[in-house]
Amino acid sequence: MRDVAVIGIGMTSFGELWRTPLRSLWAEAALAALDDAGVDSVDLITIGCMSSGLFTGQEHLASLLVDELGMAGVPAARVESACASGGLAVRAGFAEIAAGLADTVLVTGVEKMTDVDGADATYALGTAADAEWEGFHGITFPGLYAMLARVHMATYGTTREQLARVAVKNHANGLLNRHAQYHLKVGVEDVLQSTLVADPLRLLDCSPVTDGAAALVLTTVERAKELAGDRPVVRISGSGLATDTITLANRGALAELNAVTLAGKRAYAMAGRGPEDIHLAEVHDCFTIAEIMATEALGFFEPGQGGPAVERGWTAIGGKVPVNTSGGLKSKGHPVGATGVAQVVEIATQLWGAAGQRQVEGARIGLAQNMGGSGGSSVIHILEVV
Repeated sequence: MRDVAVIGIGMTSFGELWRTPLRSLWAEAALAALDDAGVDSVDLITIGCMSSGLFTGQEHLASLLVDELGMAGVPAARVESACASGGLAVRAGFAEIAAGLADTVLVTGVEKMTDVDGADATYALGTAADAEWEGFHGITFPGLYAMLARVHMATYGTTREQLARVAVKNHANGLLNRHAQYHLKVGVEDVLQSTLVADPLRLLDCSPVTDGAAALVLTTVERAKELAGDRPVVRISGSGLATDTITLANRGALAELNAVTLAGKRAYAMAGRGPEDIHLAEVHDCFTIAEIMATEALGFFEPGQGGPAVERGWTAIGGKVPVNTSGGLKSKGHPVGATGVAQVVEIATQLWGAAGQRQVEGARIGLAQNMGGSGGSSVIHILEVV
């Protein structure tokens, strides 16, 4: 299996971008990544997108988007795993190069979510849950994650204030990210006094509806060394993928994210690393409880200690394991198909030492964890400086 490196990144600003169509968002990020990599051709394009048909009425993205880039004829494929679609696009591109089927791959993710009203957006996102056994009965994702939060609080004593501190931290990081949807400083009381959505989750516990796109150029480590110039070569050393039951009612334990644990073990094993080796992580904080549960599932903290870790500042920049230095889904935004790619963009930026005010000192190994639905799937990548 060949070693794979990131040689270029591109990303639009995330936000409510009503005047920009999906194809234009995608092309902006793709062209930026190609320019950053210093290449003008690729062997394959992967596209992470969850629900373009429901959000914009457009399917067949492989043909549409490759034509938009002026690359008709290049092999391309859209992949989907709900909110983990972007991470799956990264894995698909990684696998093609590792297997020797391609030498250079453009990995992309995109979602245009604001072309529909709130009810239609809620419906589209709800298709990532069990439509028959959950959606039919009226449950939405805030409700599903509220149940996970209640179980975690009852099992481990996680507090409402600890959830709020996740949002406070991530909004502080988002203030330092020019691509973030929200440049908004919030305090614990702001979170606790925001509108109740699904007890115990409030509005400022929830990631927003977002438009945006992100892109990477991947190639072999050998070619990356030729193209890198003064920039460190960043290799994808581990990739892990796992699933769990889509329906919460079928899970054995609701205080855990089993798909994250399994995907993490597989990524760690491939990389020859463990949780103790990770210098920073981007995790899937679609809701504040998700970040706490993900840090436990990844082995950064023991079960039940994710909340206290946030409270002690261990996940802040400068802490034991900085988490979501980009602002996370909570502040940076969550265009669902683009999120997993954007997470890898942040890790690569950090490992290149190019993150500016949010730079993690001495960062050489990073992890990106992307998740679909309420934990029905998860994709994890470990990156490190060669």
